[in-house]
Amino acid sequence: MKDVVVYSLPGNEPVTRSLAHALACPVQRLDIHRFPDGEQRVALEGPLSGKSAVIVGELHRPDAKILPLIFAADTARDLGARCVVLVAPYLCYLRQDARFRPGESVSAYSFGRLLSAHIDGLVTIEPHLHRLPSLCAAYAVPVRSPHAVVATAEWISANVPNPLIVGPDDESEAWVAQIGERIGAPSIVAHKTREADAKVSVQLQVPSAFAKRTAVIVDDILASGQTMLATVKALVRAGFGDPVCIAIHGLFDGISVDDLIAAGASRVVTANTVPHASNAIDVTPALAEAVRDLLDTLPESP
Repeated sequence: MKDVVVYSLPGNEPVTRSLAHALACPVQRLDIHRFPDGEQRVALEGPLSGKSAVIVGELHRPDAKILPLIFAADTARDLGARCVVLVAPYLCYLRQDARFRPGESVSAYSFGRLLSAHIDGLVTIEPHLHRLPSLCAAYAVPVRSPHAVVATAEWISANVPNPLIVGPDDESEAWVAQIGERIGAPSIVAHKTREADAKVSVQLQVPSAFAKRTAVIVDDILASGQTMLATVKALVRAGFGDPVCIAIHGLFDGISVDDLIAAGASRVVTANTVPHASNAIDVTPALAEAVRDLLDTLPESP
């Protein structure tokens, strides 16, 4: 794309290069220097006058990343950028979207206001929404949030013979049905009960007609991993040994690939939204299409 430049926050270089290639635009250097007292200085390679600046950074474990991101966005505008777009393949602070107990912060809205004050547009993929009807409820800038259905279905079709798509909870029903329809595979949904953060039980009934299929568990996020782990164990009990585990956002905050393999999984695969050795599903085409669409609609920054 003409007059577009892309910057990578540290650790996001592979997906940034892939995105820049898809957009046919250059990657320019973003440097962060940390002073002895912990403060950070950001510097952007130019020129930027009249250009659209796209900053790429996943926001898992976000608190140390937010200030450099804000400094980078403000600097891009100071240096003459036409607009500043954040591509956050994984977007944080969506969990606390309501006040569950008196005195609690509603951080989904607070974070949305914070980011919206420094960027002109946001692109993310498969945001983990609960009570929010859409990201537009929390963000005051144009948002694009493409799905990972196509990329996930293509990976399954190319790598898993005779699959059975398994959703780990009721929330995943539409998601797994779409994947199954794209590749002509049946899908089923487990019923999850969460008794505590680290205690999940799963009930699963698999029709006997699917007995010779390879189970593929698909979820949008793998954080504590307890839902995925419980679903693996339920499938093994049902006679489906060696299921494949797929998550779009592999956070691995409370579980490892080895834990899932030990429970009976044959393979654990994630998308390249958060850098991890399990990354195998490329969602860059969906991100690039969303960036193109967003940039076509954005006015110049004041």
